[in-house]
Amino acid sequence: MTKNEELRLIRLAASGDRSAAETFIKAHQKSLYGYLVRMSGRPDVAEDVTQEAFVRVLSNLDRFDPRFRFSTWLFTIARRLYLNFCEKRRPSSAGEAVGGYEGSAVGPQAAASDAEHREFSRDAIQRALLDLSLEQREVLVLFHQLEWPIWLIADHLGMPEGTVKSHLHRGRRRLRDTIEAQREHRAETPEEVWL
Repeated sequence: MTKNEELRLIRLAASGDRSAAETFIKAHQKSLYGYLVRMSGRPDVAEDVTQEAFVRVLSNLDRFDPRFRFSTWLFTIARRLYLNFCEKRRPSSAGEAVGGYEGSAVGPQAAASDAEHREFSRDAIQRALLDLSLEQREVLVLFHQLEWPIWLIADHLGMPEGTVKSHLHRGRRRLRDTIEAQREHRAETPEEVWL
């Protein structure tokens, strides 16, 4: 969606056009929800915060400054809501996670093995993400999952680009080390413990 199209939809939604509001919600809902699942490790929290963010956005469309990107405004609101949630309750450890892994095996046994590997990979990534500092986790999710450029992440988080790059570098290294440690632990642990 171009910026002009987005601004047109925002003006229409601000004047009460539900179809316009639905269009730009659909355009951003999936990426916002994915971001929040990775940040919180909890789909229920991500769903609640996503919904509340859109309620806030729709209630305050008249306050949107068209000089900026709508997605940045939306993600800023969602981030603040998530941080408020974190202050009220400490998120539980990851039980469910999202992510993708495409296996290439064939047959029912291979499919079961691929499914098990995908589940372990998703859980391992989510547990490792939750072990990172909030800043490192957020930078990694914005950069890798949402494919935001460094300058936009820096602007969104209110930090210098060099700091974003440091968080990205250190976060990747810590994520890799944590996942490797989980794999080693899994290899040393009897299979029935993981079931």
